[in-house]
Amino acid sequence: MNYYAVQVKTREEGRFASLAEKMRAGDPLSVVYPRRVLSVRRRGKVSPKEEPLYPGYVFLAGGEIPTEVYWRIKKVPGFRRFLKSNRDIRPVEGRDREILLHFLGFGEVIRKSTVRFDADDRIQVLEGPLLGLEGRIVKIDKRKGRAKVRLDMYEESFLVDLGMDFIGKIGENPNG
Repeated sequence: MNYYAVQVKTREEGRFASLAEKMRAGDPLSVVYPRRVLSVRRRGKVSPKEEPLYPGYVFLAGGEIPTEVYWRIKKVPGFRRFLKSNRDIRPVEGRDREILLHFLGFGEVIRKSTVRFDADDRIQVLEGPLLGLEGRIVKIDKRKGRAKVRLDMYEESFLVDLGMDFIGKIGENPNG
């Protein structure tokens, strides 16, 4: 199965995905809109909030993009362009595809990962979407329970926050 990235107006990914799904009319492609759940603290209350995993992007999954689907998707409000470009539409490939499939393996809505830290404050991911992506973690915010992760899409790099639950520290390890 191929995944095609569609750049859409930022903060309107959900609306675009919903409208594009309605306009599919039995097309062989499905709309994939990966999201992440973050804990947000407002006025002393913590509540979960869904945010796009790839801000500004929605994906079409299936085989090749038929011409009629191309024109139908272009008419959806919020559409910006297909990637790599409207004249050179390419499926997500290589490492970008591996990471997208890694996240989709947890469903379209990605929950928090379970992590702990060693005596030197190095992170160890026990389970969840961060497992296997430790090398892409740029920053940890323990207070907010988030990890800032570097993601790539067609040679462009951006940072995204993913939620974490801490279960404490690993005992002292004399070997470091």
